[in-house]
Amino acid sequence: MSLLVLILAVSAACCLGFGYVLQQNAAQHAPLSDFLSPRLLLDLVKVPRWLGGIGLMVAGMVLGAIALGQGELSLVEPLLATNLLFALALSRRQTKQPLGRQGWSGLALLAGGVTVFIVAGQPRGGDAVTDPLRHWLIIGAMLGAALLLTTCAKRSRLSSGPVLLALAAGVLYGLQDGLTRVSGQRFSEGGWLELLTGWQPYAVLALGVTGLVLVQSAFETASLRMSLPALTAAQPLAGILCGVGFLGDRLRADTGALAWEAAGLAAVVTGIVLLGLHPAMPSGAAVPARQPALQSN
Repeated sequence: MSLLVLILAVSAACCLGFGYVLQQNAAQHAPLSDFLSPRLLLDLVKVPRWLGGIGLMVAGMVLGAIALGQGELSLVEPLLATNLLFALALSRRQTKQPLGRQGWSGLALLAGGVTVFIVAGQPRGGDAVTDPLRHWLIIGAMLGAALLLTTCAKRSRLSSGPVLLALAAGVLYGLQDGLTRVSGQRFSEGGWLELLTGWQPYAVLALGVTGLVLVQSAFETASLRMSLPALTAAQPLAGILCGVGFLGDRLRADTGALAWEAAGLAAVVTGIVLLGLHPAMPSGAAVPARQPALQSN
């Protein structure tokens, strides 16, 4: 693994983690009438704390895109999942909660799981799959899953809705990472002309905006304890599927390696859940009678 890729991916995770906390701090005060509406972004753009969170998230996405240009998607995605460690660090500073057994266990499982997956799988690049049917089957399955999750979330609203929305956003962000990698390859091969004549960069933008609305709606209606674990777990799994499915990433496929890779991913997801449910995570949630004015937050 390149040291540059490691630094870029972890720096991206840091920006993403801090950005998510600041966004949720602001989004939890948004009016519930903005749920799953682009109006939510128009209301939140007036809040300095939210703009700071978005700025950090954009910085994280840029660093992540650079990391994707230098390393395999199946390598970068697990590293980006460590954004929860940085989110917990900032939340812990706000809430003054000690890490305790749950926090240390989650930290060990997340960090250890990422290490085990990378060491066992040894992600490496290969030739991208040229079969367009395979591309569109994977992309269609992910878009369909996100649509189904969003539909179910809209019906359940304040019960399981935030978790479902965060899962949908994570799937879209994982797909976005895959198409970002493709866009970077097109740019390397033919410059701006090659990049802008393809559909991928426009899909990246559309996925980013859609994912942002889903994430902010999840942050608006529940605490980080409900939404961030689902978002953080879904994104790397979707990204790895894209990497192996149509970008040509290769993982070791012998029985022992596959078992360790599965164990590493299971540890990552378990660590994410433990950290996401930690008492240090902000517990502020939506209330029915919330004022629409956000400027003072």
